[in-house]
Amino acid sequence: MNLFDEIKKKLSHEFIDIIEWLDDTNDTIVHRFERYQNEIKNNAKLIVREGQTAVFINEGQLADVFTPGTYTLDTKNLPILTTLKGWKYGFDSPFKAEVYFVNSRLFTDEKWGTKNPIILSDERFGLTEIRAFGTYSFKISDAGKFIVDVVGTDGNFTNYEVNEHLKSLIVTRFTDTVGEANLPIELYAANTSELSETCQDVMQPEFGRIGIELEKFYIENVSMPEELKKEIFEYSRLDKLDMGKLAQFKAAKAMEEAAKNEGGTAGAGMGMGMGFVLAQQMGSMMNPNAAPQPFGGQPTQGAVVPPPIPSQVMYHYALNAQQLGPVSLDKLKELFANRTINKDSLVWKQGMQNWTSLKEVEELKAFLGGSTPPPLPTT
Repeated sequence: MNLFDEIKKKLSHEFIDIIEWLDDTNDTIVHRFERYQNEIKNNAKLIVREGQTAVFINEGQLADVFTPGTYTLDTKNLPILTTLKGWKYGFDSPFKAEVYFVNSRLFTDEKWGTKNPIILSDERFGLTEIRAFGTYSFKISDAGKFIVDVVGTDGNFTNYEVNEHLKSLIVTRFTDTVGEANLPIELYAANTSELSETCQDVMQPEFGRIGIELEKFYIENVSMPEELKKEIFEYSRLDKLDMGKLAQFKAAKAMEEAAKNEGGTAGAGMGMGMGFVLAQQMGSMMNPNAAPQPFGGQPTQGAVVPPPIPSQVMYHYALNAQQLGPVSLDKLKELFANRTINKDSLVWKQGMQNWTSLKEVEELKAFLGGSTPPPLPTT
C-alpha cells in the first residue's frame, strides 16, 4: 500500500458513515447528532429507530425528514438537500448538514397548574377566585415544524424546556375557556370531565401550530377559597331545607341538652321552656304573619287568624293538536286577546270531566264580550 492509499484510508475514517441515536434518557425530545465539522460521508447509513424521526437542516433551512427505517444517504434519499446543494448529477465527496433526531413517542403525565388564581364573576357570589391543576400528554406530530419553530439550534432539547412553553399556553387557554363557560361557581369542580374535553378541543389547534399533538388533557382539581366554599355549602343547604322540620329538630336538641344540664327538674323544665320558645321563634321566622302565641302554645284569646289564601285556578288549552299550559286566567285572557286561541279552542281545568270549547265555560264567556244578562226574576 503506497502513501496515497494510507492518506485516503485515514481521511475516510474522519467522516461519519453511520448516523444513529441510542436514547438512554427519559426526557430528551430532540438530540443533535454531533460529528467532526458536520461532515457526512456519501453513502453513509442513517438508522432511525421506532419512536424517532430524523431531520436534516442545511444552513438553517429544513431539508429532508426521515421516519423509522435504515437509509443510504445519496441523491435518491436526500432530494431536498440535493436541490439545495445544487447537485445535478450526484455527489461523491463528503457533505455538511445538521442532523436532529426527534423523539416521537408519547410523553405522559406532564403536570400543569395555575400559578395565580383565576378571577371569575358569579351571579350570586360576585367576583370569585379559583385555582386548577392537572396533567396532559403530548407527542411531536410534525418534527420539521417543531425543529424550526421551537428548537432552533438547541443541541439537546428536553421535555422540561418544551413544558415551560406549553404550560403558559395551557393556562391562557384554560382561563379563556372557563371564563366563557359562565357556569355557576360550584359546577366547575363537578364538571371537570366536560371541561377537560372542551379545553383539549380549544388547545389542540395552538399545539398543532408548532408541530405538537395534544393527546390527552385532564383537570384533576378545581379549588376555591375556604370562605367561599362554606358560603356555597350553606347556600345549598338553605335551598333544600325544610324549615318546619328544622324548627322541630332544633327544639328537640335544645330539650335534650337542657335535660343533661345540672339542676335536676328545674333544669329540665327550663330546657323544655327554651325548646318551646325556640320552636315559636322558628315558626315566626317561617310565617311572619302568624298571630303571637303565649308560652303554652295556645293562641291568644281574641287573636284574628286570616283564612288560607285561595289557590289560583289554572287552565290547560289545545293549540295545533298539542296540549299547552297550565296558565292563569289572566294569561288565558291575554292569549284570547292576541288571537292565539279563539272561542272554539278547547280548554280544561281541574274538576272538568272533558275538554270543552272556551265559549262553553261559564267564567270564560266574559272573554267574548257583549254578553246578555239573564232576565230578572218575576215577583
